[in-house]
Order: sequence, then C-alpha cells, then structure tokens
Amino acid sequence: MSTDLRVPDLGSFSNVDVVDVLVKPGDAVEPDTPLVTLETDKASLDVPSTGAGRITEVLVKRGDKVSKGSVIARMEASAAGAPAPAATAAPAPPAAPAAPVSAPPPPGSGDTVRMPTASAVRGAANEPAGRSTQLLVLGSGPGGYTAAFRAADLGLKVTLVERDETLGGVCLNVGCIPSKALLHAAKVIEDAQEMSARGISFGVPQIELPKLRAWKNSVVGKLTGGLKVLARQRKVEVLRGSGRFIGPNVLEVTGAGGPERVRFEQCIIAAGSEAVRLPGLPDDPRIIDSTGALELPEVKGGLLVIGGGIIGLEMACVFDALGARVSVVELTPQLMPGCDPDLVRPLEKRIRARYEQILTGTRVTGIEAQPGGLKVSFAGEKAPASQTFDRVLVAVGRVPNGKALGAEQAGVTVSDRGFIGTDKQMRTNVPHIFAIGDIAGAPLLAHKAMHEGKVAAEVAAGHKSAFDARVIPSVAYTDPEIAWVGLTETDAKARNIPFRKGAFPWVASGRSLALGREDGFTKLLFDPDSHRVLGAGIVGTNAGELISEVALAIETGCDAADIGLTVHPHPTLSETVANAADAFEGTLTDLYIPRK
Repeated sequence: MSTDLRVPDLGSFSNVDVVDVLVKPGDAVEPDTPLVTLETDKASLDVPSTGAGRITEVLVKRGDKVSKGSVIARMEASAAGAPAPAATAAPAPPAAPAAPVSAPPPPGSGDTVRMPTASAVRGAANEPAGRSTQLLVLGSGPGGYTAAFRAADLGLKVTLVERDETLGGVCLNVGCIPSKALLHAAKVIEDAQEMSARGISFGVPQIELPKLRAWKNSVVGKLTGGLKVLARQRKVEVLRGSGRFIGPNVLEVTGAGGPERVRFEQCIIAAGSEAVRLPGLPDDPRIIDSTGALELPEVKGGLLVIGGGIIGLEMACVFDALGARVSVVELTPQLMPGCDPDLVRPLEKRIRARYEQILTGTRVTGIEAQPGGLKVSFAGEKAPASQTFDRVLVAVGRVPNGKALGAEQAGVTVSDRGFIGTDKQMRTNVPHIFAIGDIAGAPLLAHKAMHEGKVAAEVAAGHKSAFDARVIPSVAYTDPEIAWVGLTETDAKARNIPFRKGAFPWVASGRSLALGREDGFTKLLFDPDSHRVLGAGIVGTNAGELISEVALAIETGCDAADIGLTVHPHPTLSETVANAADAFEGTLTDLYIPRK
C-alpha cells in the first residue's frame, strides 16, 4: 500500500524552505527516520517518517518551499505495519521536539530540531509519570541552573532536579566558591606576613576556625539563596531528589517522600562529576577529599596532599597559610600536569620554600591507620621512607557521573569513563536529550558548563545555536596564580605546530614591583606567518583576571599588533599582555631585546 508522507503542522510557519533532502527512492525507512530538513527564521528542523517502509518517490528537492500537508515523498508500507496518517500527528511547534530516537542523527542534521511523531507521543503517554514538563534539567550546578534559567526566559516550562538541599551543585556548595573564599583568607595572611619586610608588621594571626567556616558558609549561602530566588522569579519548578532514567521520556526522582516519575519532552543532563576515590584506603575520618577539606578540619601537625593538580595545590595553599605542615605527592614528574613547566616553576619555587616536602614522580602505595596518625608508604625513584601524617587529603581528580543515571534506559550512549558524547548543539545520540558540563567531556570547568547550558537551552527552545568556542581558559588560584588559554607550548611541540613566542617578565612591571610580587611573567604564542595569537600563559598575581583578554583576542582573530597597539592603562598588570605582544613585534621599550 502506497502512503503519502506529508509535512506536519509547523505552527505559525508556512512556505518553509527545504534545505536538505535526506532520502531517495529505494531507501528503507523506519518511524522517526529523517526525510527532509526544513529551515524557518527560528530554527532548522528535521521532518521524520511516520511509519516503516520503502521510499518509492520523492516529491521535493532542495530549495523548494513547503507548508503543512505538503507531500514530501511516497512510501510503500512494510508488512510490519502501515504508517500513521500525517493528519494524526500531534501538532507541536518546532520549539518542543519530543521524539525518543536512540540512533544518532544523520550527517548534516547535527544542528537541527527533530519534529515529534504520533508514535513517539503515544509511546511517551503510555509510560506512567506523576508530573510532566517541557524541559527537565538534571542537576543544578552552574551548567544546570544556567540552562534552566535560559530555557525559562525563552518560554519553556522547566523542571530542575537537584539531589541536594541547595541549588548550585558542587561548584557553589563544595567547590569553586568556598575554595576561593578560603584562598582569599590565605592570601590576606600571607600578604600581612610579607609586609613585615617592608616596614609594616602585624601580630601573629589569631585564627578562629568556627568564625572562618561561618564566613565561608555565608558566602556560599548568599549565592545559593540567590539561585533560589531566581528560580522562583522564573517559575522554574525545583524537584529535590536523585534522578534515574527509566525510559526516553521519563525520569524517576527519588527524594525524601519516595520515588516520583516525571515525564519530559526534552531533557538536559547536567549531573556533573565527583571526586576520584583511591581504592584500598582505610575507612578513616582523617582521610578526606576536597569536600571534607573545605570544612576546615583542624590540622595541628602534618597534612599530606595526594595529587599535585589544581585542586590539591589550591587546598595546600589554604592549609599552609592556616599553619599546617604541608607535604604534596604527585605521581607525574611535574606539579600541575598538562600545564607548561615554565608556568609552574615560579609556584613550585615558592611552595618548596614553604612546604615540608614536594614529592614528584612518586606514588602512594598504602596508608595504615594508626592511633597516632596515618602511616603512608611511598614508591618511586626518589621516594622517601614511610611517614606519618595527622591527615591525608586525596585530590587526584574527578570522574563524571554518567554511569550513575541509568541513561542507557533512555537510549543514551555512555562511555566506559562515564562521559556522554554530544554534537555542537549539545545533543546526545538521542536528539531530545542533551548533555552539558563535566559529563559532556573535558575540560571539567564550570565556565565551560555555563556556556554549554545556554546553548542546550536555546536549541531546546527552537533557536539556532551551537557551542563553537575556539578556546576555554584554565586557572589555578594558587599563589601565584597560573592561567593559560589556547595553544600551549607543550601541545605545540608535541603536535609539531609552528609558533613564535613573545614574553614579558614581571620583574620589569612597575605594578608587579609595587605589589612586591615580581615572580611572574606573561607569554603569548603567535602564528609565525599571520602573527595571529594562538595561546597564552600567565603566572603571577591575578593571572586569572588577565587571561580573558587573550581569550577574546583568539576568539576575534587578533594579531600581535592588535594587542600591542591597544592602549592599556599604566601602571597595571594588564600592560604585561601588551608588552608580550610588543616583545614579539620587536617594538618593546620597557626591556632591551637585541634583534636576532
């Protein structure tokens, strides 16, 4: 039996452009197989088949205009069943796709919205659920709340699922924000100590941990409380509990009142990551992770930080300032793996003079809990004998939570490491389910998640949006701070990418000298031919505040002259960015660099 496959209801749109034809005579199609791609001034959208069979005739071509009811193709229905007539398709605007498709979108349709089909709507209706929503966001960290709020602003009915009592996820509650508050406190202590050599002496700091904890918690409370207000203002429904998928359109949320099912048309997975747990460690409260460290347990003696990455070194800075005797052990040959060694060198020089020991190329082979402390064994070429510490902080990285969500029940592909792959619109292999943030891949950074959240929300609302950032900056809020963006020297050399470098040492910066911190420098990497900036690394006070200028320069295609000829205020640390560009161009006057 021959059946006409027609354009469904397009809402208020008519005479819509056909921008791609995805089938040809002889093709076998299944329900939800895309037939054509249409484009309105609001979105691109795929029109799927409403049944199974073989295409006998295609009646449209690229460049044609179609409206509701236009015949796209004719199909000979398969014996397995005839397609549902187009007239029975549930009318829906392109802003609310709901097709539970488990196959990845075909080539060329990665930036499109999938139209719902009658079979998809019936399938969702047969799954029991206590409530329903247009868009469900799983996780309320920076990516999740950004996605929820942006989608609500665009007119979608949004339900935000969060397992904890407060919004904000790891970043606001037990990550970025409380750690930066404590790092500020540490810097105040260290600055006061350093001023004694410049003629201003303060007494020994009197540290009251309960007050310090309360202040840190108040900072967190202001931000999480603000999110609660913003959710209420935007009429975002907040549902407390842990979520697991039980189907392509249903999530089960288990909270204090028991399990509840929520039916959704679209979903954004923003479930984040958790700290890596080393196997074989004893169950002892003196062994803590970064969350436990932020509670500021008292450390009267030695603290061992396992992991010399950003998180471990930031917490080491805090406890060192508070008076603990800090040691750091790192498995790889250098601290902060992945960062250019020259950027790490000023930090390492400073902390080696302050900490008990820095052990690189060394691994922990065991921890024995004893009444008098934690006895730690080491292995490596320069590993010391076993040592005893009051506390051990494990900071060896984070793993995404993809394996904890039952995403496979929704047809979503999850990697062995727990990541969920996406396209540039943040769609997973199931087009109406998106993934953002840590769970969507490296780098595991809050600012990446926030940008991805906006993209996912806009696509879910039918807008033409994509995540196409050229670069994502990274910052270690240690003392000194380290920041980098774009191409690094390490990567350039490993990948044989040609580059030239311009660098400016902060010992020649008036602002840096006035701060008493001339241990930093700024370097920029340029394309040898076009002179466009490819990357940057900055180490020194407020490096994290300076790196954004270079990120913008890369995004906008600036060259060395663009940066050097931009008038920077004097005296500032931001001048060092222009000075590094001038050094590359050969126009620097603050240093004498002989021409080669």
